[in-house]
Amino acid sequence: MSHNLSLQNQIPRWRTVQFFTSLFISAMILLLAVSTAYPQNYTQVPAPPQDHAIALVNGTVHTVSGAVMENATVLFENGKITAIGKDVRVAPGVERIDVSGKHVYPSLIDANTTLGLIEIGAVRATNDLAETGSINPNVRAEAALNPDSELLPVTRANGVALALSVPQGGVISGTSALIMLDGWTSEQLTLKAPVGLHINWPAMTIRRGRSFFFAPQSEEEQRKQMTENLQRIRDTFAGARAYKKAKEAEQQKGVPYHATDSRWEAMIPVLEKKIPVFVNANEIKQIQAAVQWAADEDIKLVITGGYDAWRVADLLKAKDIPVIYGPVHRLPSRRWDDYDTPFATPMKLHQAGVRFCITDFESENARNLPYQAATAAAYGLPKDEALKAITLYPAQILGVADRVGSLEAGKDATLFVADGDPLEIKTQVSQLFIQGRKIDLGNKHRALYEKYSKKYQPVVAPSN
Repeated sequence: MSHNLSLQNQIPRWRTVQFFTSLFISAMILLLAVSTAYPQNYTQVPAPPQDHAIALVNGTVHTVSGAVMENATVLFENGKITAIGKDVRVAPGVERIDVSGKHVYPSLIDANTTLGLIEIGAVRATNDLAETGSINPNVRAEAALNPDSELLPVTRANGVALALSVPQGGVISGTSALIMLDGWTSEQLTLKAPVGLHINWPAMTIRRGRSFFFAPQSEEEQRKQMTENLQRIRDTFAGARAYKKAKEAEQQKGVPYHATDSRWEAMIPVLEKKIPVFVNANEIKQIQAAVQWAADEDIKLVITGGYDAWRVADLLKAKDIPVIYGPVHRLPSRRWDDYDTPFATPMKLHQAGVRFCITDFESENARNLPYQAATAAAYGLPKDEALKAITLYPAQILGVADRVGSLEAGKDATLFVADGDPLEIKTQVSQLFIQGRKIDLGNKHRALYEKYSKKYQPVVAPSN
């Protein structure tokens, strides 16, 4: 008896030791990776606010919302574009940057990422993607952002200066934040929050047989789980509406105070149609069910993922429901789908008149966003529409088109200068501005390139 008790007392201790040992090893791996990956002189300092007027002169300006202007000028001050065109007068004292032979574009926007919420997938301490539990409408992405993430400089070096940071996990994941990829604090990173409430729609298809990706479940278990998750969504919105009604009734005489609940408070902007619900749905049945649910709840809906969106394009067009489609670079979901189904979907959505934008979806590869759009263009999407799908259209869907997404007077001076078309992989970004602040384009990838290019330089024998 005493021997058994002794073992029972030791088990928790061993588990504690195991936990802290694992945590220590993970921390050492992260520290070693950071300390050895960079040249010793590598630094990354956020840019200070714009303190003087800047004019980009003699460049080809792609406004996106209007015509392309040759030999034009973009003038910006205090973070805002003040003038744009061929005949802009540049006053004495304004910093002139000659961009002859180069192209000026508005910042690219990735509308579905986890940037700022994850660093290294294998190191759990660097992941802040999701909370425990399945119903977390009160989770706010902007509260968990990591301004020191190395993924931000890598991404913005390719012209992607804005991204929607989205919480993950559960059925209702929380609210997203549109972030600028430079700043000292999470507050400085945030351009708009909350942008929308994010829901992972339950699977509507019964999977039969074994799968490498899914634990084997009986058809009955799958149907039960599907029903329970759908009911959780309905119950959550019913509870939020009841809470909203109770809080509004507090203003009346004789009505008792109702305790504040952060979960339901986060959902009031959704119920008031101030922000939309972003539903992650790829299959036909998921999309159709989500559209019907949104109509029943009388809320604004945006579909994310949207693999099968082209199959229900008429429904989405009739309901004016936008789609954040992506990634384009993926395999067909079904054996009988054409190989180019993921590539051609943006073209089909465009032809059907469905509002959409394109996302890369993977934070570690968000820098490749323009190449997702380029593939869509190669498979039928008009090239000017492909550019809009990663600039103006995401700005419209996310509710910030009055500030970003195109080059117009009065909008934020969030733009970049490149030596060619950003949809071409050979194009290099030479300058980037976020709200008029000139951003350092140094990043981990560039530092490693410079480091190892020196290592493999040929050795030249000294001359006699």
